[in-house]
Amino acid sequence: MIASLRGPVVHVALDHLVIECAGVGYRVLATPSTLASVQRGAETTLLTAMIVREDSMTLYGFTEPDARDLFALLQTVTGVGPRLAMATLAVLEPSALRAALADSDVKALCTVPGVGKRVAERLVVELRDKVDRPQSGAADPAGIGLAASMSVRDQVVEALAGLGFPVPAAEKAVTAVLADDPDADSARALRAGLALLGKTR
Repeated sequence: MIASLRGPVVHVALDHLVIECAGVGYRVLATPSTLASVQRGAETTLLTAMIVREDSMTLYGFTEPDARDLFALLQTVTGVGPRLAMATLAVLEPSALRAALADSDVKALCTVPGVGKRVAERLVVELRDKVDRPQSGAADPAGIGLAASMSVRDQVVEALAGLGFPVPAAEKAVTAVLADDPDADSARALRAGLALLGKTR
C-alpha cells in the first residue's frame, strides 16, 4: 500500500498530476482543489489511497488527512466507489461534506454528479453518525468571506499556471470569473477559468 508520495510535480492535468519519486513518475488522481494547490516543478507531499482492481492499480491523492479519511468512509456505502467518492470531494470540501451528512442535507449531496436522491439518502443514513460536525469559527463574516475569496483565487491561479497558462493570463481570467461568480468554489472557478482561457488559446 502506498500511503504517501513526496517529490517534484512533473505534470498537472484536469483530473490528475504526475509526481516523481526516486525516478519513478506516479500518476495520481485528485480533486480540482488539490490540483490547484500544487505547482509544476515544485516539490509536494501527497497523502494517497491505492485502489487495486483485477485490471488496474489507481492512486488517489489528497493534501489533508481529513479528505483521505472521508474518501475511504464514503466507499463503505453500497454503490459508492472511488470515482464517485472523489467526485463528492471535488464538489464538497471536507467541512461542507461533513456538514451535509450531519445535517441530513440531501439537496447538497445531490449536487454531486452521479449522486441521486436515493444514493444521497443512503449516504446520510449510513454516515451521519460517523462524522463529526465541523467546528464553526468566531463570527466574522466579512473576514471569512475575504479569506475564502483570496484562497480560491490563489489556488485557481496556481492550478492554471501548472497547466501551462501564463500567470498574467491566469490572474486575469480568475479575476473575471470571480467577478462574475463571487461565491464560486475552487472547482467551479477552475472549470470556468479553463473555459475562458480555452477560447483564447
